[in-house]
Amino acid sequence: MSSLLGRCILLRQLKPGSVCITAKRFTFHEYDNRGGYQGPLPPFKDRMRVGLAELKKEVKLWCQEVKETLEGDAIMIAATPGQTDVAWRFRQPQSLDNWITTCDSDHNEGFSHCSLELNQYGNGVFSGRVDLKVPKSGKITRAGYCNIKTKNARKSFKRESYLDWTSYNTLIMKVRGDGRTYLLNIATRGVFDTMWNDMYNYQLYTRGGPYWQIAKIPFSKFFFSSKGRIQDEQCALPLNRVTSFGISVQDRHGGDFCLEIDYIGVEYDPKHVEEFAYEMYSLPSGIARV
Repeated sequence: MSSLLGRCILLRQLKPGSVCITAKRFTFHEYDNRGGYQGPLPPFKDRMRVGLAELKKEVKLWCQEVKETLEGDAIMIAATPGQTDVAWRFRQPQSLDNWITTCDSDHNEGFSHCSLELNQYGNGVFSGRVDLKVPKSGKITRAGYCNIKTKNARKSFKRESYLDWTSYNTLIMKVRGDGRTYLLNIATRGVFDTMWNDMYNYQLYTRGGPYWQIAKIPFSKFFFSSKGRIQDEQCALPLNRVTSFGISVQDRHGGDFCLEIDYIGVEYDPKHVEEFAYEMYSLPSGIARV
């Protein structure tokens, strides 16, 4: 895909009648959707044993999908204004299986550590320590990163899917923070490799102290980024292609952090009519996003 796109751009720049013979280049192609962090595969026997153990779960999930399809109503019910539909809540230990924790020390790129646990009140606690110390390997120049994210939405037998939030316009979170600023991440993984890292971000400001706060963030406030870089060409969040949700700690302040989460949900606010909060720039044809 990327090599074909590069050739098309090159042919547009050539004069009529000219010929250009170049070697194949895959400058923009990514073979690994994990961005180079894919580890070595386990032995074939171990993969077969794990696969057979997962087969029972996948069949159960497929039966549940068939049941929901047969019992489902053909009439789509719109979101009730002012009513929060909870997407993720921490009440049972099994709810932690839907989340993944990562930090720079997982890839030998720092010394930070984090965890997501269930406390005695049934709330999720995202805690750890951000260490800004840079390893002496010389491969990176900055460190200090911790993150949690939900597993990508999918159907049975590892089929990719999306979360459809088109009926909502606001993200709702009930949290109890420590005064830090957290980064909210909504991933919208696309089909092509150049869209695998598309993400929409916004800051979550916590007050700290013993009191809970309910944060209401319109989706129109989320800005577009890719691989941690804010893009010049901004666009509104495609609410019909949400794959995962995450929270990051990377505010360039080292030390301990703790964020207690009651629930994360979505809501339709009829008073909010803003479509997109940021300016839209029209780039010339053929210019790629940076």
